[in-house]
Amino acid sequence: MTLTSGLGVSARRTAAVLAFSTLAGCSLFVPQKEPPPPPPEPPPPQYAEPLATHTFPYYPKSTAVVGTLQATIASEEDTLSDIARRFNLGYDEVVNANPGVDPWLPRAGTRVVLPTQFILPEAPHEGLVVNLAALRLYYFPKPAKKDEPRIVVTVPIGIGMVGWATPTGTTKIVSKRKDPFWTPPASVRKEHAAEGDILPPRVPPGPDNPLGAFAMNLGWPSYLMHGTNKPAGVGMRASHGCIRLYPEDIATLFPQLPVGTKVTVVNQPLLYRVQDGQLYVQSFPPHEEHPEAKAAAQGKRFNQKLQDRMEQRATQAGLTVDWTLVESLVNGAQGIAMPVSQPGLTVEQHLATARLVKNAIPEGANWDGSDRPIPIRAAGQPAVATAADER
Repeated sequence: MTLTSGLGVSARRTAAVLAFSTLAGCSLFVPQKEPPPPPPEPPPPQYAEPLATHTFPYYPKSTAVVGTLQATIASEEDTLSDIARRFNLGYDEVVNANPGVDPWLPRAGTRVVLPTQFILPEAPHEGLVVNLAALRLYYFPKPAKKDEPRIVVTVPIGIGMVGWATPTGTTKIVSKRKDPFWTPPASVRKEHAAEGDILPPRVPPGPDNPLGAFAMNLGWPSYLMHGTNKPAGVGMRASHGCIRLYPEDIATLFPQLPVGTKVTVVNQPLLYRVQDGQLYVQSFPPHEEHPEAKAAAQGKRFNQKLQDRMEQRATQAGLTVDWTLVESLVNGAQGIAMPVSQPGLTVEQHLATARLVKNAIPEGANWDGSDRPIPIRAAGQPAVATAADER
């Protein structure tokens, strides 16, 4: 091969490479396909109507659990105290059910669990039954007729603070007063005086009266069930031993409870009962005076002795129990009633199934959302303003 021909071959190769490179380079300028559009935003959650939480059907031989677990979304103005009263719950009930949520600034958009399912206390279901640990009262009215369907009424309560514990036992209502005067005991006046708050010997009816508009004396001297001029204290240990109710709840119960009504007060921080083929467990923080308080502080409330008792009840019903779940519920003490005989169910999964409801007062509730004086209402009468109420 001559030099000339060699150069010719080389030139042809170079030209081919350049041509290929040029073609390859052109491919870089081929129009690219537009990226796919982003997926559509998920539809907004569908909110169900909230369910009233104070009156439920009651069948003496079978009813052990009442109500339905619900959840709602906090608004910008809400506190957990606001939400509690809106859904006829007490302050501690909502706070315990929502660990990690700021009670006073829950933030708009926060999902708030509403513990509106309740295990009935282990006590004779007659008259009034108070469970101090649950901060809740139950009323079992007698049917007017033999075959009339029965109901149970439940409302949150406030009870005696540490050092002024509400007693347990059985008593009865011995007297009733509308627009009561309050005669503070000497011990209470002394306590207030030490803080610079001088109480008068007698406080007349009105907005400054801590008994509210209605009071019922119990057979235990100095202990009452009454309304309040500070509704935010319902659902807390904040009284000197008396049982406080929301103004709207005492106004509804007052005409239904005759003098002589039996009152049973228990302190049951752990409830477990069978209903509809399930063993339900509901655990509340034990009060400082309760025998379980020390074990609770150490995270050791659940033990073999307790498991044996619970297993006996489950075995009688032919149920198999998730004991890991039970231990979590007992020690967690969130006050959530939950079935523990469904394989694989976790607390988080159960809470996720809660009925998501509008953040509004349920239809048929005792409260209408106002702070006006609450008149006496018959059972089942709706909480709506009338011309007579406004006078």
